[in-house]
Amino acid sequence: MGRKLQAIRGMNDILPGQSSVWQYLEKTVAEVVNSYGYQQIRFPIVEHTELFKRGVGETTDIVEKEMYTFDDRNGESLTLRPEGTASCVRAADQAGLLFNQTQRLWYVGPMFRYERPQKGRYRQFHQIGVESFGMATPDIDAELIILSARLWKKLGLLQHVELQLNTIGVASAREAFKAALVEYLSDFKDQLDEDSRRRLVTNPLRILDSKDQSTQSVLANAPSLEDFIDEESQTHFERLKAILDANDVPYVINRNLVRGLDYYGKTVFEWVTTHLGAQATVCAGGRYDGLVEQLGGRTTPAVGFAMGIERLVLLLETLDLVPESAKDATDVFVVSLGDAAELKSFVVAEQLRDMNIGWSVLRQCGGGSFKKQMKKADNSGARFTLIIGEDEVATGVCQVKDMQTGEQESCGLQEIASYLQAKFDENLGLNL
Repeated sequence: MGRKLQAIRGMNDILPGQSSVWQYLEKTVAEVVNSYGYQQIRFPIVEHTELFKRGVGETTDIVEKEMYTFDDRNGESLTLRPEGTASCVRAADQAGLLFNQTQRLWYVGPMFRYERPQKGRYRQFHQIGVESFGMATPDIDAELIILSARLWKKLGLLQHVELQLNTIGVASAREAFKAALVEYLSDFKDQLDEDSRRRLVTNPLRILDSKDQSTQSVLANAPSLEDFIDEESQTHFERLKAILDANDVPYVINRNLVRGLDYYGKTVFEWVTTHLGAQATVCAGGRYDGLVEQLGGRTTPAVGFAMGIERLVLLLETLDLVPESAKDATDVFVVSLGDAAELKSFVVAEQLRDMNIGWSVLRQCGGGSFKKQMKKADNSGARFTLIIGEDEVATGVCQVKDMQTGEQESCGLQEIASYLQAKFDENLGLNL
C-alpha cells in the first residue's frame, strides 16, 4: 500500500463544522455589498505572470519571493493569483467595463502565496475583494470604508477593530519622499534589519512598515511623508475624513501606513484588531488610480479593499461571535422501521423541506436497528426526531420526540408540518 497522501503544507481543507461559518460570513458580505449596489465578478485562478509583475510590482515581496509561477506546455509563464485586484482590473478592462464608465464590483475566492504558514496566514488563502472604478472623488473612498464598517457592525465586530487611515499622495510626491528617505536611511544601514536594508534599494516605503525595534528607532527622526504630500491629495484626504466624521466612523491617522503594493496612491487604510496576535490586519485597501493604465487600459480612477476570510473566521470564533444559526445543525431527524415506513419517511421529509423555511431535515439512510438510528439522531444534534414504523403507517401517525426534553408525542402524518411549525412558533429553539 502506498504512503498516505496529505494536503500540501499551508493549503488547508475546510471541513464540515467549519464550512458553515464560512457560508455565514460570505452570505453576510454578499448582503452588505449588494445593499450598496456592488455586483459580483469571477475570474480565473491562473493568470499570465506579467499581469502581477506589472500590477503588483516586480520589487514587491509578493513577486520576488511568494508567487507560485510555472511554465505551461506552450512555454508561457503562468501564476496562481496572489491577490485579486490585478485580476479584477484585467477582467473588467478586457470586457470593456471600465473606460468612461463607473463600476462597483466584488469577488471572493482563493489566492496563493508561498510563505511560512502560521495561524491566520496560509499558502492558499481566501479573500473577499470590493473594487470601484471610474470615480476619482473622495466620496467613493468614504463609501467603501463606511460599507466595511457596516459589515463589522452586522458581524458584531465593530467594537473589536480599529480603522487606520493615511494618504500617501500622488506618484511625484512619493518619489520626492523616497529620495529623502533613502538619503537619510543610508547613514544608518547598520542599524536596519535585513529586510529593510534590502528594501532600501527595492521598495523604500515598505521600511515604514518594519516591526523591527531598531529600525523603528531610526525612523523616529526620518523625513515624514506628510511633509511631501501634494495639495490635491491633502484636499482629497480632508474631504474623506469629513465624510467619515459626518457618518460617525472613528479612525486613527497612521502616518507610517503605506501598504505593500506598488499600485496604491492617495488614500490607504487598514482595519486592525488586537485579538489575533501578529496577524493584526483583517481588511486593507486604498486608491489605485494608475493601475488600469499600467496594465494596458485607459486611465481610470479606482479604489478598493480586500479582506482575508481565514482571519475573519478566526476572529469571529475567537470572540465567540458565530451565531448558533450559522453553525451546522439538524432541526429534524427522521427514523423509519420497515419498508412501508421507509417509503413514508421519504414523503414526510420532502413535505417538511417543501415548507421552504430553512429547516435542516436529515433522514436516516442505510437502515439499522431502532437503537442505532436513535443514537444517530442524538449525535446529529437534532431538536426533534420523527419515528415512523409499520404501526404508524397503518394508523397515519408518527411519534415526535423532543431531543432536549425527552418528551414524546403522537402526531398525525398529515399534520406533522404544521405541528412542528407550531413548536417553532412557541420558540422551542429550532435552529432556523
